Amino acid sequence: MRQRDLKSFRKLLTRQLDKLLMEAERTKDQVKEAEEPSSDPMDQASTVLDMDFLLRLRDRERKLMVKIKGALERIENGTFGICEECGEKISEKRLRARPVATLCIDCKHEQEVSEGRGRHSEPRKSPTLWLHM
Repeated sequence: MRQRDLKSFRKLLTRQLDKLLMEAERTKDQVKEAEEPSSDPMDQASTVLDMDFLLRLRDRERKLMVKIKGALERIENGTFGICEECGEKISEKRLRARPVATLCIDCKHEQEVSEGRGRHSEPRKSPTLWLHM
């Protein structure tokens, strides 16, 4: 991959990481505010649900930050854009869509197919509750 492209991806990934870190800081502030007790049980329940959702979202973002840091390391060590499975180049189009990608589209498809086989050994049946009414 050309140095210009690597520089562009580094910049993109760094911006994404910075944005996620700012959101994490904002969440810390929101959690501190939510710790203030409310006398209304409905307000308390709503706050707990909001915090649960927010923390689950931040956990997903934390996992994305790990992937971004991994992509930045691959840029530094010269393996960015190379499929970890087959060793072929990952298309630039795929990297533009998902810069943290570690597999080419063919290997990713193969991975998803094999994961799907493990989850569903036979096709799922759709519910037919309306037939029994």
